[in-house]
Amino acid sequence: MRFVPREIFIVLIALMFLLPSALFGADKVVAATKNDLSLKMEVEHAIGRGLSWLAGKQAADGYWSQAEYPASTGLALTAFQGDPSRYYKNKYETQIDKGYAYLLKNVKPDGGIYGKDLANYNTSISMMALLVANNPLYEPVLKKGRQFLIGLQDNPGENDPMNGGIGYGGSYKHSDLSNTTYALEALHYTRFLKSDVANDPTAKDLNWKAAAQFISRTQNLPGSNDQNWASGDPANKGGFIYFPGDSKAGEQKLTNEKTALRSYGSMSYAGLLSFIYAQVDKNDPRVKAVIEWLSRNYTLAENPGLGQDGLYYYYHTMAKALSAAGVDTLTMKDGKKVNWRRDLAKKLLDLQNADGSWVNSAGRWWEKDPNLVTSYATITLEILYKGL
Repeated sequence: MRFVPREIFIVLIALMFLLPSALFGADKVVAATKNDLSLKMEVEHAIGRGLSWLAGKQAADGYWSQAEYPASTGLALTAFQGDPSRYYKNKYETQIDKGYAYLLKNVKPDGGIYGKDLANYNTSISMMALLVANNPLYEPVLKKGRQFLIGLQDNPGENDPMNGGIGYGGSYKHSDLSNTTYALEALHYTRFLKSDVANDPTAKDLNWKAAAQFISRTQNLPGSNDQNWASGDPANKGGFIYFPGDSKAGEQKLTNEKTALRSYGSMSYAGLLSFIYAQVDKNDPRVKAVIEWLSRNYTLAENPGLGQDGLYYYYHTMAKALSAAGVDTLTMKDGKKVNWRRDLAKKLLDLQNADGSWVNSAGRWWEKDPNLVTSYATITLEILYKGL
C-alpha cells in the first residue's frame, strides 16, 4: 500500500513542482494576479512560442538534441507537460507520445534510463518527465529508476567528504552537488513509491542523513561543514561549490592570506533545493545562510561567479529553488526588496529569439544547444507563470 493514494500524490506533485504559487497565502495570490496579469499573458505567449519551436526540432526517432542523452528529451517533455494553456500540449500530442516512446527505449535492465554515459543525470531527468506525464503505466519504470539512483549513492565511509552524494555514474566516479540535486529531486517526487521498500526486502532507501551531510560539505559555512576549506568570509559564507574541495568558480585570496573556494550562483540555488528535498527545516541555519548569500549576490546579468557560463541552468535552478522555499522577494545589500519572479520573467522575455528559441552565447555545459536551453527557459517560465 502506498503512503497516499496515487491520484492525490500526483496533485501534490503539481503543487510542489509545477505550481509553486500554492506556497503563497491566498490573499497574496489574488494581489499578485491583479498586478501581473499582463506579464502572465506575455509569459504564456512566450511559453507557447518555445514549445512550438521545440516541436519543430524533434528528430524522427522521437528524441531532442542527441539520441545518446535522453535527458535532453526528458527536459523537452517536461516543458510540454507544464504548458499552462494546455493548447500546445494537446496540439503536439503526437510528438509528445513519440518522445515518451523514445525514453522508454532507453530504459536499461538495471533500472537506469541512459544511452552513452552520464547515467544519473539522464535517469533523474527522464524520471521527472515520466512522472509529470501522470501515466500509471510508467510506475514500474519509476520504481526501478528509484532503486537505480539509490544504488549510485557514494558510501565510502562517514569521514570521506564524498559520502552520501551522487555523481554522474559510470566512469565519472566522484559525487557532485549538481548530480546530487537531480537525483534527490527524482527521489523526492517519486516518494509515493517508497512503500515498496517495506514490501520488498531487496529494495533499499537512500541514506538521507548522509545525503544531507554531503550537501553541508559543499557549503561555505564553518560549523556545519566539517571540511577545513569551508570559509566564513563575507563574500562566500553560506554559498555553495561544486563538490567538497572544488569550485568551478575558482579560488579567492582573502586578506588574512588564506584562500577561499568561491561560492557561486547556480550551485548555491542547487544547494538550497537539495536541502529542501532532504527535508531540512527552513529555519535551519544552513538554509538561512544560503538564502542570505543568494540575496547578497542576486543578479540576472550573470551566473554569479561564473559570468555567462551555465546562465540558463542558473535561471532554471533559481526558479525551482526560490519557489520551493516559498521566497517571494529577496532583500538586496541596500535593503531594497526585489520581486525576482517579475525580474526573471522579463529577462527571459527579452532573451527569447524571434523564432521562439533561447540559446546561450557561452557554450559551457552544452548551453549553445538551443534544444537544451529552450527547454530550460520554457520550464522556468512555466514555474514563474504559476507564481505571478
